[in-house]
Amino acid sequence: IFSALDKDVDAEDHGKGQRSPKLCGTNYPVSIAFIVVNEFCERFSYYGMKAVLTLYFIHYLHWDKNLSTAVYHAFSSLCYFTPLLGAVIADSWLGKFRTVIYLSIVYVIGHVVKSVGAIPDVGDSTVHVVLSMLGLVLIAFGTGGIKPCVAAFGGDQFDEEHTEERRKFFSIFYMSINAGSVLSTIITPILRGDVKCFGGDCYALAFGVPAALMVIALVVFIAGSGLYKKSPPEGNVLVRVCKCIGFAIRNRWNNSKKSPKRSHWLDWAEEKYPKRLIQEIKMVFRVLVLYIPLPMFWALFDQQGSRWTLQATRMNMDFVMGVCFCVVKMLNALLILVFIPIFDMGVYPLIGLCRIKLTPLKKMAAGMILAALAFCAATVVEINVIKSVVEPPPAKESLVQVYNLMDSEVTVQFPGHTVFSDPLKSYEDPSGYTSLPLTGESQLYTVTVTHNGAEYQCGLTFTERTAYSLFLHTAQPGDTVCKLVKDHITKSETGAAYLSVCCDYQYLPEFYAAADYGISQNISVPRGEYNGVVCKTNSDQYLIDLGLLDFGAFYTVILSKESNGLTFKKMEDIQANNIHIAWQVPQYVFITAGEVMFSITGLEFSYSQAPASMKSVLQAGWLMTVAFGNVIVLIVAEGAGMEQWTEFLLFAGLLVAVSIIFSIMAYFYTYVDPDQLDKIFREDTDDEKVESSDGKKNEAVSLTDMPKQTKM
Repeated sequence: IFSALDKDVDAEDHGKGQRSPKLCGTNYPVSIAFIVVNEFCERFSYYGMKAVLTLYFIHYLHWDKNLSTAVYHAFSSLCYFTPLLGAVIADSWLGKFRTVIYLSIVYVIGHVVKSVGAIPDVGDSTVHVVLSMLGLVLIAFGTGGIKPCVAAFGGDQFDEEHTEERRKFFSIFYMSINAGSVLSTIITPILRGDVKCFGGDCYALAFGVPAALMVIALVVFIAGSGLYKKSPPEGNVLVRVCKCIGFAIRNRWNNSKKSPKRSHWLDWAEEKYPKRLIQEIKMVFRVLVLYIPLPMFWALFDQQGSRWTLQATRMNMDFVMGVCFCVVKMLNALLILVFIPIFDMGVYPLIGLCRIKLTPLKKMAAGMILAALAFCAATVVEINVIKSVVEPPPAKESLVQVYNLMDSEVTVQFPGHTVFSDPLKSYEDPSGYTSLPLTGESQLYTVTVTHNGAEYQCGLTFTERTAYSLFLHTAQPGDTVCKLVKDHITKSETGAAYLSVCCDYQYLPEFYAAADYGISQNISVPRGEYNGVVCKTNSDQYLIDLGLLDFGAFYTVILSKESNGLTFKKMEDIQANNIHIAWQVPQYVFITAGEVMFSITGLEFSYSQAPASMKSVLQAGWLMTVAFGNVIVLIVAEGAGMEQWTEFLLFAGLLVAVSIIFSIMAYFYTYVDPDQLDKIFREDTDDEKVESSDGKKNEAVSLTDMPKQTKM
């Protein structure tokens, strides 16, 4: 490592270092191979660790789901806020090469600390929590710090005239990210679940393998040291920029009435700062203004791991159960690997043949529209999914369904309401849950049950936001019994079915051995065929065939003792998930196509439009849009309080509106070539004022004087 750093110092002393040889006669430098492999290993390390992080919190640290989710998202957010720190260090102090090396070492240490914290024999639970949090903080600073540097450093390897090759490099770079994500998401959960160590799931190994991949990433990056073009840092850029902006504002405020107007407010800094620095700040500001609408795209994109995943859990996953759900979660990354070459070698050239000028900003606007279409598709799917879902009742309401287990039909009357106006036939499947209004948080109802001309009174207390099943059956001749049972109506996140058993004798399936006599609690059972289920008491044993217990369904099994043995009736309280998970594929296709056009293009655009001294800073600004996108999701999801399908539609509408605004802003944007700054400006020192030989200040050079490309 130190040998590589010594070479780095020598290279920076001679400007940009040696030119890298080309790959197989192309214009691609050999050095980018090391950068791409480094990125693949680093992304394997990051996503592999995250793939088991929530399970680690819940099952190893024994945190509840809310705390686990909060810490998980806090860690993810920190990973996207720290790139600014890494960018400042790279552009102002260490340079990109040394910043990647130093922060990669921090990254490796974080992984090692995290892995040690997952060893049960190391300290108590407090030590495990401390080591885990310390490891995550170090990982966040490591991965976030190198994010803007690696991409920008890869772009630096290309000569000025090889812009098309550089554009394709960012596509290859993006493919390496997703390839690492796909493999790690498959491998690390297997290491956790299938390999046992220390008497349980092997989290130490699941975290240790990503640590090893990060070590490989560091070694590969250092191995290419002699081939890299290395641009030296240009002093404390961020401080200079802030001082320049502050001086311009103060100078304009103090002299706006005394001096003639200037074309741009930053031109008021010309008395103290070089015109080159002022023009560079203008360039960065113009791009940052374009970034303002971009977080809305990421607000939609990042819901693949939250809202779309929850939608999938309420769908029919009738493939090979584990494989199907795993593939759906990786579908975006898999499609990226397919779509990038299709777009680069097929879609974009075809559009070019139609004589359509597809500029980067047009691509990004089209990507936004595709993402909006993805959420329109998700809305259609959600509308159909919720047909099999029973929503929890709101305040001052309960849900109730009635089972008539008597020998003939009955009528049920709630005072003041006609919720069950029609007679209920014996052993008939309930028609579904009915809303029951309450006067407060709870209410006592005196329910009248009429059976064979006789009336029976039942005093039943209902609580708001709760679902109930009311069982009517005769325990002794002429004696009606009302039994009210609270129901669990929230569908399983794993697609499991729920089952409860009601019996007039103590005949319960084996898996209900601990259940109370009469009506059992709901239990979760994996989807599948249940034939030959054993029902037994102390003296008798019977076999019953329950048949298929399907994804997400809720069943009640009624057991009755008759002269010929045990009879049963299976009733479906809540419908099974009947929308197949394959219907999510269109929304993933749209969102992935949008990502190819938006994200990869934005990555390259951020590099190409940034001055040399601020390329990492602008890459960090691009990454910050991801962090703010997550903030938008939290605001809308927590504050709106709307149904999921309307929320999807809202996000789609917002992104369409934002894409229109972005298109208008892009229309007035003029592309510039930052590398031309060297040809326009002479070398100015940071402290000199630029004056002509007669002592008068030179005319300012504006962005309009620089070489341009087309608008939009």
